[in-house]
Amino acid sequence: MTITTDQSTVVIDALRAVLGADYVVSDRAGLGVYELDASDEAITGIHRPLAAVLPETTEEVAEVARIAAEHDLPLLARGSGTGLAGGAIATQGGVMVVTTRMNRIVEVNLIDRYAVVQPGVVNLDLSTHLAPQGFYYAPDPSSQRACSIGGNLGNNSGGPHCLKYGVTNNHVLGLEVVLPGGEVCRFGGPSAENPGHDLTGLIVGSEATLGIITSATVRILPLPEEKGVLLATFESMETASRAVSATIADGILPSALEMMDKVTISAIEAGIGAGYPRDAEAVLLVELDGPTQTVGEERERVAEILSEHGAMTLSVAETAEEAELLWWGRKAAFGAMGRLAPNYHLTDTVVPRSKLPEAMQLVAEVASDYDLIIANVFHAGDGNLHPLILFDRKEPGIMERVLDASSVLMQHCIDLGGAISGEHGIGIEKNDALTLMYSDIDFGEMARVKRALDPRDLANPGKVFPSNFDRFGEPLD
Repeated sequence: MTITTDQSTVVIDALRAVLGADYVVSDRAGLGVYELDASDEAITGIHRPLAAVLPETTEEVAEVARIAAEHDLPLLARGSGTGLAGGAIATQGGVMVVTTRMNRIVEVNLIDRYAVVQPGVVNLDLSTHLAPQGFYYAPDPSSQRACSIGGNLGNNSGGPHCLKYGVTNNHVLGLEVVLPGGEVCRFGGPSAENPGHDLTGLIVGSEATLGIITSATVRILPLPEEKGVLLATFESMETASRAVSATIADGILPSALEMMDKVTISAIEAGIGAGYPRDAEAVLLVELDGPTQTVGEERERVAEILSEHGAMTLSVAETAEEAELLWWGRKAAFGAMGRLAPNYHLTDTVVPRSKLPEAMQLVAEVASDYDLIIANVFHAGDGNLHPLILFDRKEPGIMERVLDASSVLMQHCIDLGGAISGEHGIGIEKNDALTLMYSDIDFGEMARVKRALDPRDLANPGKVFPSNFDRFGEPLD
């Protein structure tokens, strides 16, 4: 969005009057931090906002929103910058609300089992804070050591334990939201039942295209009495996939079922040494939790099922330290890919769990057809795939090949009854690909909701909806 120098000065002065000069970033060097997130800049590009502000309270966010609206400027939110779909970059300039100072755990209620947190609270910090009191926060994206709860809410993030406990939306009781015009709304609350339209559910997963979350009331759970972690190796990803379905079909619901292929194993072992057998074509990391006796019984039964369905070796983490190392290897998998290639493109898709064997075969076919190396590391329990296409950006024509392969993978997953994103969001990386899933009528209804809360399209414009979404329903004002 074009804005004159005089207008910029007026806006920045107004922002400084609200927040103080120290918390308004407007110089070129300072804004460099906010020009991109963790997505692939070759796809999403580098975009500089007019200003990045670091508020501390809801009232400050509301004032910032009013200033942006007065000058018809886009308003977007950014947490820790770990997003992988370009959802938190300023593609149309405007004012970026950075929530890192909004990092307070406001309230913990152990009796009613909820916590009230600001959006800048780092995911893992909430569980660390709750642990001495015997509680934790279940949603745990692989980036939980760095990602913020606000970003998790925006993308409705998942994680290894969403198999048993569900994604972020399943743990949100209420929200405080600043709308693009500066109005402060409160949806839901500590009560488990809230009549009327589920506006909390509408906001979660909307990627700040309807407003900015400034506070969340989230469900907290008691720490399980016992955890058991098993590692199984298989001769192929297809065999491991069938073992996953067999485990769930037996009536056992592990807290997590994570799968990695040989390419991923080699990267993890080279970088971390988590203890994954290097000669395995696939490994399955299984976690069980609950009462000690139940975990013991289920661990024995899971071991039997995996052996019956092709597991070549089985090992059990004997100590908490061993279990932690196995999990650290899984959660550090994306970062470890740098040992194999300078770049990777992540295709976050979902298929029904029963379709995992077919999906793995299709991934292998795409890798062969496009002459690419694709590493697989994913939440096998709920079918949330993460094919990582490894490449070197310096190779002529490689980006076109990578993106073509990614598009084919997405279409394959849709054909299997899945979706093009399981937890990383749509942002601008996949907004045009969303047409693979939804019709003109679908987008028209979404556009009506968007216009109701954001009639001037100021809230994170250009995200989620396809680039030509104005053709759906009435164009935005």
